[in-house]
Amino acid sequence: MNLIEQIAGDLCKILLPIEEKIFFGNPQSSIAICTLSSIKLLKEIANSSLMNEIGIVGRLLSENKGIDSLVKYVIANPRISVMILCGGDTAGHRPGHSLLCLHKNGIDENAKIIGSQSPYPIVSLTEQEVSRFQHQIKMIDKIGEDNIYNLKNIIEK
Repeated sequence: MNLIEQIAGDLCKILLPIEEKIFFGNPQSSIAICTLSSIKLLKEIANSSLMNEIGIVGRLLSENKGIDSLVKYVIANPRISVMILCGGDTAGHRPGHSLLCLHKNGIDENAKIIGSQSPYPIVSLTEQEVSRFQHQIKMIDKIGEDNIYNLKNIIEK
């Protein structure tokens, strides 16, 4: 990341602060849900009985730092073996698309997510961390799904 991008990112944090949101559920569950940019869905899940069935629910807004944090959390918690990717993908950045590409294709020698169409899909993950994530997680692609009852049906299967 160059200096101008870093400054622009820092300005955005000041001018348009985005609150980090993660909610923890059943610590024995192997299921994680990522609602991408769907904050309403995130809150709906966090306030539902679905929290008894899942270990964690959170959102993902960037194709680089956000994915770094998500992957590092998952590999530090080996109990998590299923990730449901749902909600709306952030226009422009498309972190959901990048996460699917990372899971399927990995990274190249410059830590760029292979196949990603996002503007800056460069992560700070090692090849070993990516490999561990790929082998640990079964990814369920439900990008665009924002109906909590449909998500409950997926979890119950």
